[in-house]
Amino acid sequence: MTMTMSRRSLIRAASAAPLIAAAGNSTSVFAASAAEPPLFGPGDGVALLSRNENPYGPAPSALKAMYDWSSKGCYYAEGGAQRLTAMIAEKFAVTPDMVLLGSGSTEVLSATALAWKDKGSILAPELFWDTTVGYAERKGAKVIRVPLTAMLDTDLDAMAAAMTPDVKLVHICNPNNPTGVLIDNAKLRAFIAKVSPQATVLVDEAYNELLDFPEQNSVVDLVKKGENVIVVRTFSKIYGLAGLRIGYAIASPKVVQEVRGYEMSMGGNTAGLAAAIASFNDTAFTTYSKAKVTEGRQMIEAAVKKAGLTALPSQTNFVFVKVPDANKLRTAMADRQIMIRGAYGKWTEWSRVSCGKIEDVERYASALPQIMQA
Repeated sequence: MTMTMSRRSLIRAASAAPLIAAAGNSTSVFAASAAEPPLFGPGDGVALLSRNENPYGPAPSALKAMYDWSSKGCYYAEGGAQRLTAMIAEKFAVTPDMVLLGSGSTEVLSATALAWKDKGSILAPELFWDTTVGYAERKGAKVIRVPLTAMLDTDLDAMAAAMTPDVKLVHICNPNNPTGVLIDNAKLRAFIAKVSPQATVLVDEAYNELLDFPEQNSVVDLVKKGENVIVVRTFSKIYGLAGLRIGYAIASPKVVQEVRGYEMSMGGNTAGLAAAIASFNDTAFTTYSKAKVTEGRQMIEAAVKKAGLTALPSQTNFVFVKVPDANKLRTAMADRQIMIRGAYGKWTEWSRVSCGKIEDVERYASALPQIMQA
């Protein structure tokens, strides 16, 4: 018996040796040298407040799920995609064929823009998270951009007035990025009622879960009623899964099938799907995550006031601050290893700062009044 156990131990040790060696090699490959930044996330001493990430994710439940399922990364992930699709459908009381997963909301938005580019023009605000519209534009789409109001609100009246017979897709981000401004729900619904008979309305609700009243400021119910609307969400914000790339759309079955023809990710990746499945209904984590974001945002708003500046009202994980020169402020912050966004095109007096780790937000809050005084 003793001999048998010894042999088993030897076999296990021999089997484990290549894995241990591989792990050792992996550690050396992934470790950053003093001269190189890390492969993922900010370097030591860097406060990364420029990309609307949520560093309080992934949730512990997501980390455990990724660990548990990582050994299945050799297989395609359609089982996980089906499970998450079913979970999303159940939560929003829609059928699974009304849910479309993507590699982050970026893929879903881009695929939608491509699916519509040959139908007609895309109507959008002049300033919003337009990466996907820009992508479609580079592929030949025609985009009509409508200026914001003087208060930097999405100008729904002007957008309605800009509708031409050629417009077939209207793209809105609510709350808007980079301004952080939430569109009044009644006004948005009235706008949708006016334009949706002619054009599909695509509403990017990436920050919805961070709002004070998420459900009351969503238009998912319009999709369920059969309106000509697509709603897009992401796991990048409240769930803190930006690098794991999981997003989704809720739309009619016909629209889902049409957009699916322009996807490229084949349903997602094992790690991202495992993390999303584990954290989707993890209310303990989402409550904690939202509280940390709110705490960081309030700290930023207090620092803005202390510095004698103003900012637009925000319920997102970022704040749009009016400053003398956004690019100069970005440079001054970067000198302190604090990374924020510079100017967005012609909006040179507006600076966007994200709610990162509280200790990093504290550095920004301390530096902002000093920089303004200097």
